[in-house]
Amino acid sequence: MNFIRGVIGGQGAGPQPSGAETIQKLCDRVASSTLLEDRRDAVRALKSLSKKYRMEVGTQAMDHLITILQTDRSDSEILGYALDTLYNIICNDEEEEQDESEDEAAQKQADDLGAQFTEAFIQDPEHITLLLTLLEEFDFHVRWPGVKLLTALLKNQGVQVQGIILVSPMGVSRLMDLLADSREVIRNDGLLLLQQLTKGNAAIQKIVAFENAFERLLDIITEEGSSDGGIVVEDCLLLLLNLLKNNSSNQNFFKEGSYIQRMKPWFEVGDDNSGWSAQKVTNLHLMLQLVRVMVSPVNSPGATASCQKSMFQCGLLQQLCTILMATGVPADILTETINTVSEVIRGSQINQDYFASVNAPSNPPRPAIVVLLMSMVNDRQPFVLRCAVLYCFQCFLYKNQKGQGEIVATLLPSTIDANSISAGQLLCGGLFSPDSLSNWCAAVALAHALQDNLTQKEQLLRVQLATSLGKPPVSLLQQCTNILSQGDKITRRGSKVQTRVGLLILLCTWINNCPIAVTHFLHNQENVPFLTAQISENLGEDERLVQGLCALLLGICIYYNDNSLENYTKEKLKQLIEKRIGKENFVEKLGFITKHELYSRAAQKPQPVFPSPEQMLFDHEFTKLVKELEGVITKAVHKSSEEEKKEEEVKKTLEQHDNIVTQYKELIREQDAQIQELKEQVTSMTSQNEKLQTTITQQLSQIQQHKDQYNILKLKLGKESQSQSHVSDQADGSQVNGMQIEELTQLREELDELRQQHTLLQTQLSDKDTLINTLRSDAPDTTERPASDNSELIQELEALRSQVQSQSAEIGQLKSENQDLLRKAETLPSAAHSDTDGSSDSTKMTELESRLGSQTAESERLKEEVRSLSDSRKELEQQLASVNSTVAILQTEKSKLQTEVQESKKEQDDLLMLLADQDQKIQSLKLKLKDLGQAVEDDDDLDTRDPTDEDDDDD
Repeated sequence: MNFIRGVIGGQGAGPQPSGAETIQKLCDRVASSTLLEDRRDAVRALKSLSKKYRMEVGTQAMDHLITILQTDRSDSEILGYALDTLYNIICNDEEEEQDESEDEAAQKQADDLGAQFTEAFIQDPEHITLLLTLLEEFDFHVRWPGVKLLTALLKNQGVQVQGIILVSPMGVSRLMDLLADSREVIRNDGLLLLQQLTKGNAAIQKIVAFENAFERLLDIITEEGSSDGGIVVEDCLLLLLNLLKNNSSNQNFFKEGSYIQRMKPWFEVGDDNSGWSAQKVTNLHLMLQLVRVMVSPVNSPGATASCQKSMFQCGLLQQLCTILMATGVPADILTETINTVSEVIRGSQINQDYFASVNAPSNPPRPAIVVLLMSMVNDRQPFVLRCAVLYCFQCFLYKNQKGQGEIVATLLPSTIDANSISAGQLLCGGLFSPDSLSNWCAAVALAHALQDNLTQKEQLLRVQLATSLGKPPVSLLQQCTNILSQGDKITRRGSKVQTRVGLLILLCTWINNCPIAVTHFLHNQENVPFLTAQISENLGEDERLVQGLCALLLGICIYYNDNSLENYTKEKLKQLIEKRIGKENFVEKLGFITKHELYSRAAQKPQPVFPSPEQMLFDHEFTKLVKELEGVITKAVHKSSEEEKKEEEVKKTLEQHDNIVTQYKELIREQDAQIQELKEQVTSMTSQNEKLQTTITQQLSQIQQHKDQYNILKLKLGKESQSQSHVSDQADGSQVNGMQIEELTQLREELDELRQQHTLLQTQLSDKDTLINTLRSDAPDTTERPASDNSELIQELEALRSQVQSQSAEIGQLKSENQDLLRKAETLPSAAHSDTDGSSDSTKMTELESRLGSQTAESERLKEEVRSLSDSRKELEQQLASVNSTVAILQTEKSKLQTEVQESKKEQDDLLMLLADQDQKIQSLKLKLKDLGQAVEDDDDLDTRDPTDEDDDDD
């Protein structure tokens, strides 16, 4: 404190020291002071200077502050000041960024300064380990600044800090504990910390996921109100996106943990959609992105299909379709919902079937597909919404031949309903609309209805269109070529390039791998001259794509030509190309497609994403078709007729060979199936045989036993028939006497054993009495006694009680056996008197009666012992009840004390929060007073005054 007073007293006594000098003296004080209070005051002064003199404090004080963190672990206040100071010099403060927004050079310098100090701090990995250790402290003044400091370090040098935390023992686990903190400010900043920690690091993402992050984050989202929650929900969703995006392991863990089912309540937005706050829109947008991450086309097909199935089973798809058809939904949410539904149904037959059954809540109800297509061909709708509808339609038809057939059927004459609007009518309307974007979208959508479906390509050839009154109808194929040629005659400007590109994409997809469609196209005498004229001309940059597509269309006519038209056989078309265009020129024009700048963008992912409507020229599926056909068309154009004949012969030979191989494969499969069946039969018969052998062995042993029993009985019967009746009676009497004597001997032994057990039981009872008396004498101190002692005593008493009960049962059994023996003995005298030579028997009976009398006396004595034992047991039970009541009272007092301690801790935390808020308010008020020109002095400012006066005082 002398140092602080010296700084205060030095005001006005001489020239003020510079900031660097003041910081230097403060650092010396931190390093040399032996009193904790002096070090704490110096660190607090450094904290107050750290924002204004960021460079000086960071350069001179960083090592001293780290030393404070290592040595003064017992004082939470100085730890908090040190952590706050480090945070100020490492973090680019938001207020500072706002103040310096006009000076880009100064802002860049501040960012570089933070990166430099971060690099200096993490140069020793032990500093990060030290910081992780401090985060285990529950004290608010230590944990909160520690979280903010580590977040700032991750922002500045994320990769390096991630590497250190990854190899640190339990590093990630310590950070995960922040989500369980009862103080919301620490929990919320912990979310921001984990966001920075999981960016771009798959290993850390897996560790965080297996630390039960999904469960905790979903619980927080639910507690905060799901989509109606605040910024905390947004932070949780951003962290979930970090954990799941491009991480197949975490995605599988999320699905296997049944967390997809917990996403359904997020989208229960209710009927009242009038009030959508900006935060709710943001939250719902992130939730839809999470769904898309799980079913993204870039994921493995198996994982995507499994997630799609789960979303249908739990009702998530149904909930999304409800939002899709609801009114009052914001445009951006509606667009993202359409994109999400698209990827949930893409390639999943059950989901596509459900989507086909969804109806809009209109009168009369219309299919959702029709309602969406109405938006796609409407030029008043937003561009992104129209792109989303096109993507949804494409995903609905992807690998869905059933859906393709339903769409094409709406164009056929037999299924057209004049009273309702169908998907086919909307597509035709968009195809011939004056809006070029509608033309392109409708053409690409119709092309997806024909993708890899030869049946629908042939069916679409039946479609006839009425052009005008008095003129015969024309086919859809012919009308497309007519528009294509007329558009070229009307204008060659870029405004119609999009329309012509869309029609060419449709025609190429239509006639590809369909010889009948090729024949229909070539049947019109104007089509081939139009294509050759387009390809041969030297046009501008915008027309090159059209020329390339025309070359592709003509090449398809060559490659899939069945030579049914004499004027346009394969050979004649190639001769025409050679004369009118030139083979090299033709191949060059064909290569214009893949060289176009928008081709590679469309080839990257299925979703059509374009910055502007004019750049919407390529479709993802069409880029795959171009890649497949470019090489084969180039070879077909350069081959001569002889080579083609040879190739056809080779093809036929290969086909025959393939047919033979296929037949052999089928035969081998059948034989394999038969062999497998025979193996299964052999296995089952072997098991049955083993069971039968076992049964036979058992039966043989039983038969042998029966034989042995039969022989024994036979021998017994033989001996009985040979003996005399008198001898027989004597033997019987002596046998009975011997049996009774043996039973009495056994009974005596059991009584002796019972006495020993009773003596042991009395000893145990006396020990328990001693324990109970000890427990009663120590009853006031039982608050410190572990609950396990009482429980052990209770368990021992229960064991003793059960032992007494078992002893009583044995005594009762012995008593009943004794009574039976007495009844047997009463029947013996009559047998003895009836025997003429039974003098010895009467003597034996007398001895037996005396023994029975003594046995009866012993039984009566044993009864008395049992009665005394039961009395002792009752007394012991009463003592046990009193002990239990005492223990219950002590436990109640302990729980009350624990409740009071928890309430005290909670009040302390609340008080700390209020103090922190008060400090912030005081600081803001001081800044305002300084701005108004008032002189304000506080502890932090006092520390910054002239430290030289301390030297004067010392002198």
